[in-house]
Amino acid sequence: MANLNIDSEKERTYDAIVIGSGISGGWSAKELSERGLKTLVLERGRDVQHVKDYPTTNMYPWEFEHRGEMPYAVQQENPIVNRCYAFHEDAAHFFVKDKEHPYVQEKPFDWIRGYQVGGKSLLWARQTQRWSDFDFEGPLRDGFAVDWPIRYADLKPWYDYVERFAGIAGDRDGLPELPDGEFLPSYPLNVVEKYFKQKIEAKYPARKVISARCAHISKPEPIHIQQGRTQCQSRTLCQRGCPFGGYFSSNASTLPWAAKTGNMTLRPDSVVHSILYDEQKGRAIGVKVIDRNTKEEMDFYAKLIFVNAAAINTNLILLNSRSNRFPNGLGNDSETLGKYVAFHNYSARMYAEYEGLLDFKTDGRNPAGGGYIPRFRNLHKQETDYLRGYAAGFGAYRSANSDRSGLGEDLKNSLLNPKLGNWGVSSHMMGETIPKASNYVALDTKQQDDWGVPLLKIAIDYDDNDAKMKKDYLDTLEEMFVEAGFTNIRRDDRWQAPGLDIHEMGGARMGNDPKTSVLNKWNQMHTVPNVFVTDGASMTSTSTQNPSLTYMAFSARSVDYAIKEMKKGNI
Repeated sequence: MANLNIDSEKERTYDAIVIGSGISGGWSAKELSERGLKTLVLERGRDVQHVKDYPTTNMYPWEFEHRGEMPYAVQQENPIVNRCYAFHEDAAHFFVKDKEHPYVQEKPFDWIRGYQVGGKSLLWARQTQRWSDFDFEGPLRDGFAVDWPIRYADLKPWYDYVERFAGIAGDRDGLPELPDGEFLPSYPLNVVEKYFKQKIEAKYPARKVISARCAHISKPEPIHIQQGRTQCQSRTLCQRGCPFGGYFSSNASTLPWAAKTGNMTLRPDSVVHSILYDEQKGRAIGVKVIDRNTKEEMDFYAKLIFVNAAAINTNLILLNSRSNRFPNGLGNDSETLGKYVAFHNYSARMYAEYEGLLDFKTDGRNPAGGGYIPRFRNLHKQETDYLRGYAAGFGAYRSANSDRSGLGEDLKNSLLNPKLGNWGVSSHMMGETIPKASNYVALDTKQQDDWGVPLLKIAIDYDDNDAKMKKDYLDTLEEMFVEAGFTNIRRDDRWQAPGLDIHEMGGARMGNDPKTSVLNKWNQMHTVPNVFVTDGASMTSTSTQNPSLTYMAFSARSVDYAIKEMKKGNI
């Protein structure tokens, strides 16, 4: 190693490195910095600062060149990201474009990404439910995947901790399958959503319809004011970035909080190539980075490394961190790294109308999105011919139509005075898929990206269990809609590739046995104790609940453990 510059190496040495600045990376950075560790946060994308870099946040519809729609040429150039519900003119700048970051689809997979400071925390749908013991005990009970090394009680205090800081709106519903939390006031159901709740819970006592729980500040507490955030304005323009900090994002919350400690260094435009492993020390010593703009290669060093690059990219980095000790990826003695990837199945929806309650209409917007139907299948016993279950969203709105066929005064009056129609109702499923070795990601041996990192091959697909579950969702929701007296019921059994739900999980799963898992119960590598993975890659199974709140809790819990172990000299 010629021309070794010791001073330069010292300047690139920190107590801890966090790879990724999204929901879990922001939490890792906050916790590490608060505990006094000099922490480097590496983000492969550009910098996005809260408020300053939300260019469309206050724009009116008519101020967009294409009135919010993406030009046809852009849609044709980006067939994958164009399928995402939020890829429009107001937020397109927060999405990765297809050509810029290619990958290999051994099976169709719509990989939706956000490469910038804050990652996908600027784009998420903000649904935040806790997981329960039905989820953490599921693999053991049903015999799929491997047993989770933790239970709900291990995570409960950390759910409490992150909810109070992030700000979660919800009701205390008293459901064991959906534990209550430290909630701010909920966003109430509207009149038809309440009607559906009453009809369904009267007919099917085990099926509940509750207000969706979401990461919006419905009533600020002092901790939110200290963050510089304030009450959600119910604009429902969240995908543009919220200048009020009304919803939780890394940009508005955890990253500025970490920065205030003076201990965090944020380095955008840093494409992580691999984690450096010292075979003599038996530990990771740093991270190899390629500057996104200059292509300069550089190494950064730390005693502690948190990997929070988002599930699939975390797998990519770990698989590419090869050494004599770990020729198939860092910590991969079990040969499970990159395998057992699972996701949520959003591929079915239901629509209908309701001709009652026409004396009411919706007024204002609900940032929570309406109602939520927690999983009710296979909870207390196996009752179907498929494993696990599904949750569902439910919402109602009053339709309004304008006759746009006229001209002049008639057209203006029609636009200003739309006629109210029947209520429209809708539901979408969120099914749990089963982690399997055949659903995997791996490195391509021939192709590299512009920064010299191997392209990732993705081979993930649905199976018979998913098909049976989807049919049950459609049959069951249709039955519930009929019971509620809804009309014009339409089943939407759409085909969509995995990935479009943006809830990919697994690949570096947690487990009790190092022979069948990569991480232990602390999200710590079994064989590289100073490396922690606390994003979606660590998940052993997927539950039916949204995963982001669990990533936050994992991150805070793991940092607490890591620092205690450092003080003991074990890391």
